[in-house]
Amino acid sequence: MKLGEWQMPSNAPTAADPPLAIEARGLVKRFDGFTAVDGVDLTVPRGSIYGILGPNGAGKTTTLRMLLGIIDPDSGVRRIMGHDRPHEVAHAIGYLPEERGLYPSMKTYEAIAFLGALRGLPLKEGRARGKALLEEHGLGYAIDRTIRQLSKGMAQQVQLLGTLVHEPKLVVFDEPFSGLDALNQGKLEKTIRNLAARGTTVIFSTHVIAHAERLCDEVAIIAGGKVPFAGPVDLARDRIRPQVRLETRLADGLWRKALPADTRHEGNFWHFSLPESGIEPLLRALIEGEAGILSLSIERAGLHDAFVAIAGEAAARALEVSPEELR
Repeated sequence: MKLGEWQMPSNAPTAADPPLAIEARGLVKRFDGFTAVDGVDLTVPRGSIYGILGPNGAGKTTTLRMLLGIIDPDSGVRRIMGHDRPHEVAHAIGYLPEERGLYPSMKTYEAIAFLGALRGLPLKEGRARGKALLEEHGLGYAIDRTIRQLSKGMAQQVQLLGTLVHEPKLVVFDEPFSGLDALNQGKLEKTIRNLAARGTTVIFSTHVIAHAERLCDEVAIIAGGKVPFAGPVDLARDRIRPQVRLETRLADGLWRKALPADTRHEGNFWHFSLPESGIEPLLRALIEGEAGILSLSIERAGLHDAFVAIAGEAAARALEVSPEELR
């Protein structure tokens, strides 16, 4: 019963299912006169991996809590798996909050069962699944240990298993990679991919662009409580034209007139944005002018560059601040 191997045909979309796992329009939330979320729109396709990307304090957690019905928006609407009231489908949702919390005196498998019971899974079934999951994820030796006897990393793994034990159709992670070492970050990425592969919708918030770029089908970029971009990762990257790196044997010639206006010259290298007309007309000019092409590469913009272009330098710099530094 490994997370990536569970057989859950009920999670696969059917003709009767709504096409979107989550839909939100115009969500607004204020706290003591401060607008934490200001008109957020989101559409999360069923079965996708969707990232909410932004610096700490941008409104990511508040947005997730509104989607889940933990708090209500001051205005706007949300639909979760076709329901206007999130609590109606709470049994089909798994939620891992940024602030982790387990009862210290509980045994590990009991903690997993308890989290499942909160989502409607019978305790007996939850205990059995909890023990099996601990065994299959290399924590079998800790089945009878209490939470207080675990390291922080082990406790996080136990809470993750508790988030998934009831086999949810929608999983929501709030900064799930925070505090994990590189090995456990890799394990979590694999778990997220396995969940999506079996039809589960995964939405997670993060301030680490690399996780979103590696995992997500779509992202919402959030800054200052607003969403300046939401859509496929490739579409975000396409906001910036691909960059060309050209190396020539000659440093001058009539062919230079064919280079774009934004060209930067460094030795025998030329750097510029890919022309809208494509690279072919420039290549003809270079060949006919006998520039002596030594190398030519075209690089598509990364998600970090796209984030800077969409949200601005200040928001990009704020991504470097970890949640621990804000506390």
